[in-house]
Amino acid sequence: MDNKNEMPDTPLVLTDSNIDATISKYPLLVVDCWAQWCGPCRMLGPIIENLAKKHQGDIVFGKLDVDTNPATASKYGIRTIPNLIVFKNGVKTGDIIGAMPEAMLITEINKYR
Repeated sequence: MDNKNEMPDTPLVLTDSNIDATISKYPLLVVDCWAQWCGPCRMLGPIIENLAKKHQGDIVFGKLDVDTNPATASKYGIRTIPNLIVFKNGVKTGDIIGAMPEAMLITEINKYR
């Protein structure tokens, strides 16, 4: 997938029904597991959107509402939110738990490359 245009510059909305296809489609996918009622999750939202723009063509970001997608949350053992799951080449390589500033977050993501 060399074509940058095929790589979104905004977070994808992920669901129980489309997450598996999305995981297998992108070489590096970071999934933000969140919920509407979660304050730290809402703080992280704009940071994820900003990172999606800055890293288009390199990292794809997705957002998964754990309240409306319980099967995926259960499958990946999401017990605390915000929780970012990092997938590399279709395989879960790690979790980043908690809200943090953008620079710290990208440093954490880069550890899983």
